Amino acid sequence: MVKSVQKITLSQSRDIPFNRLVLSQSNVRRIKAGVSIEELAQDIARRTLLQSLTVRPVLDDTGAETGMFEVPAGGRRYRALELLVQQKRLARTAPVPCVVRTEGLAEEDSLAENVQRAPLHPLDQFRAFHDLREKGMSEEEIAAVFFVNVQVVKQRLKLASVSSKLLDIYAEDGMTLDQLMAFTVNPGHERQEQVWEALQRSHNKDPYYIRRLLTEGAVRASDKRAQFVGIAAYEAAGGEVMRDLFQQDDGGWLQNPVLLDRLVTERLEREADSVRSEGWKWVEVGDVPYGHTYGLRYISGEPVAMSDEEVATAEALRAEYERLEQTHAEADELPEEVDQRLGEIETALAALDERAVKYDPDEVARGGVFVSIDGSGALRVERGYVRPEDEPAVAQPEPEGDTQANSIEVASSQAAEAQGTNSLAPEERDEEEEQGIKPIPDRLMTELTAYRTLALRDALGQDPDVAFVAALHALCLRLFYRYTPESCLDVDVKSVVFGNQAPGLNDSTVARAVDERHRRWSEHLPRESGELWDALFAFDPDSRDALFAHCVALSVNAVYEPWNRRPRALAHADRIAEAVGLDIAAADWSPTVDNYFGRVTKARIVQAVREAKGEPAAQLIERLKKGAMAERAQELLASSGWLPEPLRTPGWAIDTTALGSEAGQISAIGPGGEESAVTGYETAMADSEQPAEDQPAATEPLPDAAE
Repeated sequence: MVKSVQKITLSQSRDIPFNRLVLSQSNVRRIKAGVSIEELAQDIARRTLLQSLTVRPVLDDTGAETGMFEVPAGGRRYRALELLVQQKRLARTAPVPCVVRTEGLAEEDSLAENVQRAPLHPLDQFRAFHDLREKGMSEEEIAAVFFVNVQVVKQRLKLASVSSKLLDIYAEDGMTLDQLMAFTVNPGHERQEQVWEALQRSHNKDPYYIRRLLTEGAVRASDKRAQFVGIAAYEAAGGEVMRDLFQQDDGGWLQNPVLLDRLVTERLEREADSVRSEGWKWVEVGDVPYGHTYGLRYISGEPVAMSDEEVATAEALRAEYERLEQTHAEADELPEEVDQRLGEIETALAALDERAVKYDPDEVARGGVFVSIDGSGALRVERGYVRPEDEPAVAQPEPEGDTQANSIEVASSQAAEAQGTNSLAPEERDEEEEQGIKPIPDRLMTELTAYRTLALRDALGQDPDVAFVAALHALCLRLFYRYTPESCLDVDVKSVVFGNQAPGLNDSTVARAVDERHRRWSEHLPRESGELWDALFAFDPDSRDALFAHCVALSVNAVYEPWNRRPRALAHADRIAEAVGLDIAAADWSPTVDNYFGRVTKARIVQAVREAKGEPAAQLIERLKKGAMAERAQELLASSGWLPEPLRTPGWAIDTTALGSEAGQISAIGPGGEESAVTGYETAMADSEQPAEDQPAATEPLPDAAE
């Protein structure tokens, strides 16, 4: 005999007027979380109530029903309905669908409703957003309906656009959310699947490594070429940009480097054509290494004077600026329109101060221009450089001949007459009188000038000021003018051109500082070398000291060359570095994958992290693969001030006082050296902040000793 199974009887469902409902004290939800009451009320107003309330009859002391019902499960929905009633958007007697419960405990109902509810898988939400977008809803409309930021909608739509094969793997927990987010960088499904297959053969599956593989061969939008062309122009030419919506990406990656290089070349050539129209003999276009102007004479040119109209405009702008400042001197904060006007005046005055430079037509005919891109992506035009082979021939001094002989003869005759003596025999005197006095023999001239040289050395050795100017004169002749033997000092100096340059050296902060200082000194020195001596004496002592320091500095050569061992010279460089307090970290150098970590052994990488961040951090990265270790070391040591041995000044030591405070941050690296994944996808999709860019400082009109 088969035993019958007892059938389940579901709780009764009724429509109960809202004014007969009260909130139960048996609701287990005590902490507010998730969507706010206001947002839930808006959602109910939009699509009505989608889920019934669970209620229980309120009984009197005798156990009889009072006609009121308490709500132990669905308290947030009740409060949202209550808010709509208060806003008079819902009638107080509006029927509310309710499930009436009489069995068990009210607390049990409340707990079961929350515990037994399964949360929506993130992928289901991504796909749901995608379906809404496909059915015509805009990203802004989706964001407004579900009370999220538009950026969050964009991020979830981006996740839904990943290869369906990878989405299925994610749905089966074969991939973390962080990894899935990394795959959104490259929209190509085929490439995404290729990278995933490659990861199966690799121990490194970190999100950053996935991004690196997906962006391999692409050019960062922060690259100077991309900044020079402009992302809009690149996209208008058919180029595509990969973006990372989940991490700061500096503007993304340009997928077509060939197109980018073509656009760079075309724009540089257009700029070069404009420069060629000025009449220069040559224009060199493209990247230039550091020291490309060495051995070339610089033509300073003269700034074009302001017209009377421009002078009047500048004076009016300065007067207006002073008037606005005085008017609002007592104000804690300038009114917006005043602040905007002051900015406009500063811009206008700066434009008037940046005068065009006029060059001698003869110099233009033999000089040239370098057209390139600087480190920030701006056009760099370096005008006025003359190559040695284009210099005009130096006129050779005419032989003194009879003039020198006659002058010597006159001087000798006068001296002889004054002394009343004549040592020549009558026969010799007659012959001298017939042929004239001959020039002083070379051997005798050498002997006489040797004595004069020694006497001059003695006198100059007792006059430090003149000796300093004489040395400075010799240095300037060599560094600022085509080489001419115009100094009697046998002092030479060479501005060393590095044979094997570091990448980006020409765009570094120190290179720009040295070049700018040299350019300004060139503008303050006379055009002709023959006027240099008098010009140096006209300088004040501080300016002469600064110029001397600049000239000597250009001769420094502390470059290690394996074929040219110079241990004593490099040791001397350490002494100079110590004397001037050289700090390479303050000179805008920091270790990166490209300039250090990617080119040394793993042991050195671990050693660097140990020195900068302590032993715990070193232990956490030592098990990583070389590439991952280099990337992580770059992140950890950013702005730390750590330097490799060749860049350290004697006495260098890194500040380790912050190691304790950073231990918590470094410990976020999980076991095995991998970064711990973000567990909540809401947090993982937060917006990233964009860094502000520093503005270059203004330069003084005359270089001084403080630079």
